[in-house]
Amino acid sequence: MKSLRDKLVEILLDSKLVAEPNLQRAIDIQKSKGGKLRQILVENGFVDEKDLISAMSEHLDIPPIDLSKIEIEQAVLDVIPKDIAFFYQVIPVSRMADTITIAMTDPLNVFALDDIKIMTGLKVNPVIVSTKDLSEALTKYYLISPKMETILQEQETELSRVDIAEEEKDINVDKVMEQVEDAPVVKAVNFMVIQAIKDKASDIHLEPYRDIVRLRYRVDGILHEKATLPKKIQAAMISRIKIMSNLNITEKRVPQDGRFRIKAQGRYIDFRVSTLPTVFGEKIVIRVLDKSSQKMELDRLGFHEDGLRDFKQSILNPYGMILVTGPTGSGKTTTLYSALNELSRPDVNIITVEDPVEYQLPGINQVHVRPEIGLTFANTLRAILRQDPNIIMVGEIRDQETADISVRAALTGHLVLSTLHTNDAPGAIGRLIDMGVEPFLISSSVIMVCAQRLVRRICQSCKEEVVIPEPVLKVAQVRFDDGKPHPFYRGKGCRVCNGTGYSGRVSLIEVLTINDSLRELVARRATATEIKERACSLGMQTLRKVGLMAVKAGVTTLEEVLRETSRD
Repeated sequence: MKSLRDKLVEILLDSKLVAEPNLQRAIDIQKSKGGKLRQILVENGFVDEKDLISAMSEHLDIPPIDLSKIEIEQAVLDVIPKDIAFFYQVIPVSRMADTITIAMTDPLNVFALDDIKIMTGLKVNPVIVSTKDLSEALTKYYLISPKMETILQEQETELSRVDIAEEEKDINVDKVMEQVEDAPVVKAVNFMVIQAIKDKASDIHLEPYRDIVRLRYRVDGILHEKATLPKKIQAAMISRIKIMSNLNITEKRVPQDGRFRIKAQGRYIDFRVSTLPTVFGEKIVIRVLDKSSQKMELDRLGFHEDGLRDFKQSILNPYGMILVTGPTGSGKTTTLYSALNELSRPDVNIITVEDPVEYQLPGINQVHVRPEIGLTFANTLRAILRQDPNIIMVGEIRDQETADISVRAALTGHLVLSTLHTNDAPGAIGRLIDMGVEPFLISSSVIMVCAQRLVRRICQSCKEEVVIPEPVLKVAQVRFDDGKPHPFYRGKGCRVCNGTGYSGRVSLIEVLTINDSLRELVARRATATEIKERACSLGMQTLRKVGLMAVKAGVTTLEEVLRETSRD
């Protein structure tokens, strides 16, 4: 009788999917390190998984399946316990009479099929699924608690009785206020918010569509669908959230912004609410501002050793400008807050101007801009300069006026910290010039620019070593300066990380210190490429290099670094 490996080898050779030397290399890896041959072949780039699934389907006469296009019923999922599903890497798809259809990556695993047949007392019909699809399905149906969807849907009958009109002219405000304070509405919204805190979500998305309302959480920078809710509960939940946030419940035609605060798990947590009118109703995004989950210490942000030393030295300057660049959500504000925490002392006057103020920092004066009444960044900055500040933080430099005032403040004895949206640190110089700031003023005022990205951290509970083949590393242009092979790591996926393989995030920070050599380039309008080349020759570590350091240290995965950084 042929072994499972022999059957797979036969399929591979008959299909001519893998060259014999590569197949032998994969078998050798399996002998030395263990694991499944199929997984080793795919991970090392010896075979494309789609081609492998197609070949196995043809040779075994077992159909493939795309789990992302179907919805599995709870009654079917209940047939196979979660532990068994994860142990054998299978998921039940459907049941017809005495036959259950099982999706699995390895239909050659007769031991799994026999055990499931004995355990369920049913005939087992296998179908083939990709590793990615199976992992996502196991997470969706077994790891993400169904309690959220269950609790909210349990309220459907009661919530649908809350008669909140969709048209502004029909709204009885007193009646709405009374109805949205009813227990079902309060319970549903409270549970949604508390679950987001438990899941360590940064954002809650409540999105209306034609027939449903989708609830998603952003965790570690990635959106995950949490529940699909009945359309009937949409109006009641949105009105409840708007009342909590002191928003106008009668206005549904224009965007609104608000805030609310709750006490949970012994601490106060702030929530920033944004509404947006869509064709199917108002979409709501709630930013979870949990200060306790933020690392407000420079040593814990993710600076490499030399960069941390240079950054700490720069913020001790009595005057000058320090810029942090990066896309939205890359942790720029957290980095600046951490710097302010380091600088905050009784003898220092620190004032910030932000839009909005995300976290309230003790001992620091914070101003929330309000353009609708003329309280813009530029106007606030002018007022701040009359408040005898030592250190000023500008939430973001958005226009020429704000840039000019910030630069001149840095030249007149103030330390100014701010953010810009550029891809890398050298690009910040060009952005300021594009805004109309004279190069000689930039070269005299800017003392440091940092570029930042956030990458997901490998879950320590399921961290494992993986092999990445040389051809893949060459295509990705990944190389280590010492020229030696290094182990790579990933998270296998467990209960702690909800099957994602990641838990938390860490910053990658590129630090560009403006010295005399670079000032000369800036003053003569050198391009960002010229500045970058000079900075690298002087020892600047680019985002990609910083990311590879984190990969080498086993902090994050190569995939995360390649996703968030560009080639040097």
